[in-house]
Amino acid sequence: MEVNKLPDSTSNFTKANCFNKWLIGGPPFLFLLIFFAAPSLIMFFTSFRFPGEFGGLAPISPAMDGSSAEYGLTLETYEFLFSDILYAEIFLKTFAIAAVTTLICLIMAYPLALLIARSQKRFRNLMIMLVILPFASNFLIRIYAWMIILGPESVLSHFVNAILGVFGFAPVTLLFSTFAVLIGMVYVHLPFMILPLYTNLEKHDPVLLDAAQDLGANRWQRFWLITWPQSLPGVFAGAALVFIPVLGMFAVPDILGGTGDILIGNLIKDQFLGTRDWPFGSTLSIILTLLVLLIAWLATWLARPSVRQNS
Repeated sequence: MEVNKLPDSTSNFTKANCFNKWLIGGPPFLFLLIFFAAPSLIMFFTSFRFPGEFGGLAPISPAMDGSSAEYGLTLETYEFLFSDILYAEIFLKTFAIAAVTTLICLIMAYPLALLIARSQKRFRNLMIMLVILPFASNFLIRIYAWMIILGPESVLSHFVNAILGVFGFAPVTLLFSTFAVLIGMVYVHLPFMILPLYTNLEKHDPVLLDAAQDLGANRWQRFWLITWPQSLPGVFAGAALVFIPVLGMFAVPDILGGTGDILIGNLIKDQFLGTRDWPFGSTLSIILTLLVLLIAWLATWLARPSVRQNS
């Protein structure tokens, strides 16, 4: 006599749960695999190749025509990178520019984000729209506009040099300088600091501030003991969204910077589009990617509640 077996509901539930996980997480995973992991592996492999005679890459195997071009794999690009202190200086300058840009953005964005978060709801959407409004215009057009603002014949340059002249200082050139690069970097990336901070500050419970005030805390004590610690996740998120893109930015230094304002992004671009030394450009890209991943991991570790409480 055959006994009809009931379907295993637990097994079916597990299969359905796994399918739902792949359905939700599969597309982002494939996106990262195709557009991040695969190009990174290609770049990593390219960094061990020889450059071609006329740019690009040399063949892996010996040429059939018997030419003496180098072929195969090599560590030459890594040895060249770590043997010249010039590239270390460019990396350090890039990180310094990124750090200063992030700090300036934080100082400027925090009060504005706090103002938006504590404003009436009917004004918040308008303020947020004004923050993201620059994205409606082309990026390069906005940077070229700063060339006019910082140019030697601009009102700003005449005003700054007039003030310096009163105190006996020589005139300065605002355009094609590190100052202009910082201005451009802050202008481009400031919204990326404001939005995460606003998203965090909007969720704060005002009852905590009222309770602290009832206990005798003044305005600064309420900020440093309640508002600031709660806003640290927004600070870390905004810092990552500003610091990491600045590291690879090359358009702003190209347009607003001078000959001494070459950053690592400019160097990588020149290796691929100028000298066509693809292996060395790939080596610079791999080193920069590893440093960015290290910084992202460090920021994630610092943002952990347990680490913040111990510190």
